[in-house]
Amino acid sequence: MKIAILSRKHSLYSTQRLVEAAQTRDHHADIIDTMRCYMNITSAQPTIHYKGNELDPYDAVIPRIGASVTFYGAAVIRQLEMMGVFCVNDSVAITRARDKLRSLQLLSKKGIGLPVTGFAHSLDEIKDLIAMVGGPPLVIKFLEGTQGIGVILVETSKAARSVLEAFLGLKVNIMVQEYIKEAGGADIRCFVVGGKVVAAMKRQAKLPEEFRSNLHRGGIATPIDITDEERNMAIRSANIIGLNVAGIDIIRSNRGPMIMEVNASPGLEGIEKTTGVDVASEIIKFTESGVSRNHKERKE
Repeated sequence: MKIAILSRKHSLYSTQRLVEAAQTRDHHADIIDTMRCYMNITSAQPTIHYKGNELDPYDAVIPRIGASVTFYGAAVIRQLEMMGVFCVNDSVAITRARDKLRSLQLLSKKGIGLPVTGFAHSLDEIKDLIAMVGGPPLVIKFLEGTQGIGVILVETSKAARSVLEAFLGLKVNIMVQEYIKEAGGADIRCFVVGGKVVAAMKRQAKLPEEFRSNLHRGGIATPIDITDEERNMAIRSANIIGLNVAGIDIIRSNRGPMIMEVNASPGLEGIEKTTGVDVASEIIKFTESGVSRNHKERKE
């Protein structure tokens, strides 16, 4: 099987592990820089060119699309889909996951537990928006933020109003979310592959005053046994967004588990080193089954 891994950096842990896992299972894997791809969009024979040449046919593609290149990355994946290549996560699912507001709306529609979340455009509605999520302390998030960047905890109504006025005045898209104090700066990352949770870890903010548990911000990770409810919630959330491979972030509250975020390109380093699970191989195994189904459907 010939696999393309869409990644901007060869040196990234996740990229290297996917190559290693593919080679271990006797597959050929190439790392393709998403932003160096360019497309010939035609109904007769759509193609992708890469560094001056037409890209050789691939059986499958594993997207590792960074948030900053979502628009172009999704276009490349759509082109591959048009060419009949099996994509581990398709373009629609990736764009859904990257739009935090849209993903929460989709989960809400299906009854998935979520923190109370508000979204507004007008400066005139700030007072009611703050009250809507239960008042301060509350969390303000950039819709495009990743790895804990653009996530702010504000502890007073005055501070919340000032921050909201600043961001809305700059036309920055933000949402306001209730602060789950009882979580104690911890969340659970569930790694879903092919409709199964293959690994899970607890992430804890390192400092008492820090509420963001992201490992990139110094969070501490430990293995954890999740409940059946949390497992089912993670699987359902990935399915609702349409992701075959996903990192589902869950927070434990007094009202039960809640989904904080759905990630379309979750990193492998933290989850593999914390749990000892070979997540990369689980992704390659799923890719094998997906390619087999894809070939069968195309023959029919």
